[in-house]
Amino acid sequence: MKNISRRTALKTVLAGGAAMAVSGMEAATTVKKKKVETPEPLKGNIRHSVSKWCFGDYELGEFCEICKKIGIESVELLDPKDWPVVQQHGLTVAMAQGAGLGIDRGFNDPNLHDELVASYEKVIPMVAEAGLTNLICFSGRRNGVTDLQGWENCAKGLKRLMPTAEKYKVVLTMELLNSVGHKDYLCDHTVWGAELCRRVGSPNFKLLYDIYHMQIMEGNIIEHIQKYHEYFSHIHTGGNPGRAEIDETQELYYPAIMRAIVETGYKGFVGQEFVPRQADKIASLEKCIRICDV
Repeated sequence: MKNISRRTALKTVLAGGAAMAVSGMEAATTVKKKKVETPEPLKGNIRHSVSKWCFGDYELGEFCEICKKIGIESVELLDPKDWPVVQQHGLTVAMAQGAGLGIDRGFNDPNLHDELVASYEKVIPMVAEAGLTNLICFSGRRNGVTDLQGWENCAKGLKRLMPTAEKYKVVLTMELLNSVGHKDYLCDHTVWGAELCRRVGSPNFKLLYDIYHMQIMEGNIIEHIQKYHEYFSHIHTGGNPGRAEIDETQELYYPAIMRAIVETGYKGFVGQEFVPRQADKIASLEKCIRICDV
């Protein structure tokens, strides 16, 4: 050791450093590989759902299996024929559809009440028989009516359905939508929807609070959640602007929004309803689920 030269010492140090670097890279690779194969389980504070229409290229059964691996419990906005497929894969349908006349033709038009009531009275028992809870409905377009007239029109039609909804323990859930993209849509502000809930006066009528749509119409998302959460039976996400991923590319900070939801004691589902822009749609979905997993 006394006779070791500078050149020999330098070679020894460099060789040792290289070995350590290789060992470190191998360890990092191992850790990275392990993370991909066995991701940490979701925390369970948010019940996760996803809207199938945003991922339309996937066959429903395949999509359900993908969702299960991510930790998603529900695939939603599906018609009755699709409910058994989802349930066969161990998932649920947090928001069912299959009744009504679409977004533009809803309970605001008294001339449609008979047709709407007949449609919902047919589907409500089907929802209950499938073991589901929420069935979506819409206000329809404003068509020149005032807020007061809209409340009166919608409440009149919806109250006809409450005995059936209560009997079968199904919650009719009216979606809050922006009236810019969905031109002239009536139920476009949280306070309007909350007042309609008060007028209908049944726990079986509530709101689908869509964060993307309400950011366009009114903003102040966290305060609205804190103030009106008792009227929500379901919540939707979406990045704004553009309804893309709910990540750093848009103006809302979803971790804070999700924490606010948890703090209210909300027990319903949060459904991802963004339209992926990334090429790998499933990686995008998993990323957004993780963002919401507070």
